[in-house]
Amino acid sequence: MTRSARTTAPTGEFALPDTVTPTLPAAAAFADLDLPPALLETLTGLGVNHPFPIQAATLPNSLAGRDVLGRGRTGSGKTLAFGLALLTRIGSRRAEPKQPLGLILVPTRELAQQVGEALAPYAQALKLRMVTVVGGISIGRQAGALRAGAEVVVATPGRLHDLIERKDCRLDRVRITVLDEADQMCDMGFLPQVTELLDQVRPDGQRMLFSATLDRDVDLLVRRYLHDPVVHSVDPSAGAVTTMEHHVLTVHGADRYAVTTEIAARDGRVLLFLDTKHAVDQLTKHLRASGVRAAALHSGKSQPQRTRTLAQFKNGQVTALVATNVAARGLHVDDLDLVVNVDPPSDHKDYLHRAGRTARAGESGSVVTLVPSSGRREMSRLMADAGITPKITAVRSGEAELSRITGARTPSGVPLDGGPAAARPKSGNAPFRGIGTPRGESGRTGGGGSRRGGDARKMAEARRAARVRRGSE
Repeated sequence: MTRSARTTAPTGEFALPDTVTPTLPAAAAFADLDLPPALLETLTGLGVNHPFPIQAATLPNSLAGRDVLGRGRTGSGKTLAFGLALLTRIGSRRAEPKQPLGLILVPTRELAQQVGEALAPYAQALKLRMVTVVGGISIGRQAGALRAGAEVVVATPGRLHDLIERKDCRLDRVRITVLDEADQMCDMGFLPQVTELLDQVRPDGQRMLFSATLDRDVDLLVRRYLHDPVVHSVDPSAGAVTTMEHHVLTVHGADRYAVTTEIAARDGRVLLFLDTKHAVDQLTKHLRASGVRAAALHSGKSQPQRTRTLAQFKNGQVTALVATNVAARGLHVDDLDLVVNVDPPSDHKDYLHRAGRTARAGESGSVVTLVPSSGRREMSRLMADAGITPKITAVRSGEAELSRITGARTPSGVPLDGGPAAARPKSGNAPFRGIGTPRGESGRTGGGGSRRGGDARKMAEARRAARVRRGSE
């Protein structure tokens, strides 16, 4: 791959590699692609009639065996962009026990399961066996599926590493490897495991790297593992999506708690992000005591609990999903039109990925971030890094302006789990961290306050990376 002439990159992003071999033109329709008839029939049967831009651009090249470097925001169709090519190129080959032919690496359990579910009907159409291997589920059952033979493995790096260590899986026959959400692999401490796994697949195989954002952290993977790749970038960030509105709501003191509760009680689903598992559990408990059908999602929950909670949120049994960043990627919910950053994200990349849960596939949506007036400057810097100019509004609970922006309303106050109704918090005594408290300011965690100093962000990122390496997320 030629490296001498690389385009100057904006701050925080690496220069995209130049392509030596001419890129094939985009396809106007799935019928124009060299796809098996069974896949075309399945696409039609599922109502997938026209390729999204990233699919139209990359599939002609990936089907020809080219390496691909693709950027597209979540909801842009990346899964079928790499999945259709991988399944087609495996074709009628059959895997030997413990020796898959295709590998899809993803950073989280939720994304692994979502990719597996999305590709399942297409794999079945070609009679290809696919297995998903993630932490939190019986490793023995997953080893059994690999022993029985699976052409495609969708995996998180930690669990796949464990299976290889147990000699339940070998990668030396893997012809096609996909890295989905590659930047998060790097951000969350996966890079050593990812490179170790990539070193075990066939050196002459095809590699496809897809992500919603591409930055310098991904440059090592591109330089080391992609050869003369087709480079395609579409919808570079959530900030460029015209159907998405961005709001920063400045709130005052203990009223932040009441504002959050009224937003969660809206008529319609809402996804609320907080920093810590404890904060998520505390807010969820309060919302349910206020009559809001809320549920918690974080890495402290078992995988069956997480799967059940997501299913309930998707079918409407749960209307307020309270989550840590474990839900910032790999979560697709149709018609989710509101995301709320109760705790502001740590950086602009986290913001963009949280925001990407709404306004998917051409739909509209809003992203709301709660901050005290003292946090506006820090939030303005973050928004500028994300390339977003938000609408800034001062709000109070019970006001019409809050309802206009978010659909907020007064909750019923009837507890869902028995016991007394939740009491409105007293001034300065919020039972979960801060609700919009900027990093570096003190906040409550329910078990006593804890003051977060200037190194809090680095410490939080280190803890998150450690949890991921242990397979907790």
